Amino acid sequence: MSTTHSGQSAQLEAILAHPSYRLAQEDHELLADPDSRPIRLQLELLKPERYLRRHKIQSTVVVFGSARVASPQQAQAALAAVKARACSNPDDDSLPTDMARARQQVRQSHYYEVARRFSEIVSLRFQQEGRRDFVVVTGGGPGIMEAANRGAFEAGARSIGLNITLQHEQAPNPFITPGLCFQFRYFGLRKMHFLMRARALVVFPGGFGTMDELFEVLTLVQTGKVRRVPIVLVGTDFWRQAINFEFLIAEGFISAQDLQLFTVVDAAEEIIAALQKFYGGEPPAQDPTLD
Repeated sequence: MSTTHSGQSAQLEAILAHPSYRLAQEDHELLADPDSRPIRLQLELLKPERYLRRHKIQSTVVVFGSARVASPQQAQAALAAVKARACSNPDDDSLPTDMARARQQVRQSHYYEVARRFSEIVSLRFQQEGRRDFVVVTGGGPGIMEAANRGAFEAGARSIGLNITLQHEQAPNPFITPGLCFQFRYFGLRKMHFLMRARALVVFPGGFGTMDELFEVLTLVQTGKVRRVPIVLVGTDFWRQAINFEFLIAEGFISAQDLQLFTVVDAAEEIIAALQKFYGGEPPAQDPTLD
């Protein structure tokens, strides 16, 4: 009798401990299974939306740009460190490369300051008395993203970070508003959230990721899949050399009219002026950019 009872107890323990008995919503193995991809996609669409509504975020301005751009202080410190190495060990073979990169970072660091200043201005203007318009949203990482979140932070305003899981660990920058930083598995859903409330896109110099984000938005606007919003490219010299739009026109791959989809500027105040010109000084509508 006791042997039978003991066997039943062991059987019950095995039943309760088996993954099949877990509530589906608490089964991490199930949610991570390839067959559950549709559920994961739906959750990544739903979760950020719930928080954005809770914070009453009505519209956003998206800031794209390189994660590799250092702040002026960081860039100057890095250059000083290389110069110190040059004094203590002038025969170091890596010095020429390191010195060139350090000087390059100093030159590029003004983009950090432009992004920070723009974010500060736009946040002060559109996040007053309970308004939640033109809330800055970035990819949540370092560089230009950090600068934009920092500008809003220094203005005492909210800002959003849409982080992505990568092979190398990436922590969000510390200037994002707690409760408005999200981590994504899928680039596609992350891009959707960039656009769902977007009333403007401001694109700083960057690499493949920045170019991907820029050209996807240009394509969506060009094809009418999203309504037109102001697209502002920052850095006249950079964009003139990075993308030869005139060549694309000459080859017939885009039309001259397509150049009207974006504006190229250099200063934070010029970004603000471009947004004001597009909207005629009126606050942006609250209906979704992306249905």
